[in-house]
Amino acid sequence: MTDYLPAAGKPWLLPLYDPLSRLAGAGRLHRRLLEQAGLRAGDRVLEIGCGTGNLLTMQARLGPRVDAVGIDPDPAALRRARRKAERAGAQVGYRQAYAGDLPFGDGVFDVVLSSLMLHHLDDGGRDRALREVARVLRPGGRLHVADIDGHGRSAGLTTAVFRQAGLVAAAVTGRGRAWRLGRYTLFTAGAA
Repeated sequence: MTDYLPAAGKPWLLPLYDPLSRLAGAGRLHRRLLEQAGLRAGDRVLEIGCGTGNLLTMQARLGPRVDAVGIDPDPAALRRARRKAERAGAQVGYRQAYAGDLPFGDGVFDVVLSSLMLHHLDDGGRDRALREVARVLRPGGRLHVADIDGHGRSAGLTTAVFRQAGLVAAAVTGRGRAWRLGRYTLFTAGAA
């Protein structure tokens, strides 16, 4: 028994996570999130709930060159992420950690990314994770989120949630639909 949701929901499904993500249209969602983030060369970037590393590997392939680290509590997913980054020649660091207890100092990241992760957390876990994001972002830094829209735990994800966590200028920046993922919403918010 784990205290986190393994990638693909069950440990034995992990080998199917990447193919299922591709079939579900996650790549298009990731591209939109990266376009929204508008990363610049040299940015310090954190992805919370990175899973098998699809988003940061895509970012490394598309550019620009950033100082990127992904965190996830699932050690098996992180092993896959490291192998994927190595095969792609991507300079990405991966660490085992929870979004609600980030092992980084205050104000060290320019950008934090979250893709299809927040809906897995209950309200308390989500709020802790967003407060941690606000803490590790430098003043003026940005959070960019893409998450499933309007059902289950994701139904409570609103701009007000970001503001209550200490983030500012929270806004919905887009909506979309991916074949098997369903509807999703893109958000942005900033550090004070």
